[in-house]
Amino acid sequence: MVTKRKNFYQTLSEAIRDITEHGFDSEGRLAYWTHEIRRAAEASLMPQWRVEALLNASLGAIYRRLIDRGQVAKYHQGLSMFTKAHLAPKLHAELTRRVMNAASLIKLNREEAMATTIRRFEGWAGSIPAGGTGSQNSKKVASELRKSLAGQPFRDRRVLIDQGHKLTSALNQVIATDGGAIAMVWHSHWRQANYNYREDHKERDGQCYAIKGNWALQRGLMKAGDDGYYDDITKVGEEVFCRCWAQYIYTLDRLPDDMLTKKGREALAATTGK
Repeated sequence: MVTKRKNFYQTLSEAIRDITEHGFDSEGRLAYWTHEIRRAAEASLMPQWRVEALLNASLGAIYRRLIDRGQVAKYHQGLSMFTKAHLAPKLHAELTRRVMNAASLIKLNREEAMATTIRRFEGWAGSIPAGGTGSQNSKKVASELRKSLAGQPFRDRRVLIDQGHKLTSALNQVIATDGGAIAMVWHSHWRQANYNYREDHKERDGQCYAIKGNWALQRGLMKAGDDGYYDDITKVGEEVFCRCWAQYIYTLDRLPDDMLTKKGREALAATTGK
């Protein structure tokens, strides 16, 4: 007959009952339960290979929507030609990097959660005198000790969502760099109900930032406006759980007037006849 292994909560509860009854009477007892709790904790979480498969599927869907289906175009004003074949290696490399980074982050978060659970258990167990005590509420203690690990699936989902935003931002950055973007307009979701926006990101909403070293700056056709340079602030999606997005500008006619130099206005007039 195969004995069914206890789940994490059952194992933790059994460990607490045993320590409550006998107390911290030996290193061996503590080491045994520490090992059992860690084993049960690892078994309670989604296997790493499934995490990586989920990441590949989720981030891959974002990649296909933006790149393969062309929805990325809305982020790039005035980019006349987007050669997917040319950019594909760079863009796919970014996808691979993001999947690996997210998998590594989830693994690290899980290790920290398990370490915290073990540390809390050992701290609690060490406070129980040899011979045990009758004053402990096992269910309450178990509930307190399992908090760190119990919240891990939620934290895993948060990482997945955040990495999706970061992938979108990174793909757009690759296209902007390769395409020769000269500026970007910051867009925040601060108007969205219940969105926990950053106040400084709300202030950036609608502002136009020049991109340092671009061809229009080099030719003296434009300058940074009052909003300054994009290179001097945090990028969209860079900070944790940031959902802001950038709309890139590639042509002089899409720049705010205060970012055009006299030479730029003359070049624009010669081109447009205005």
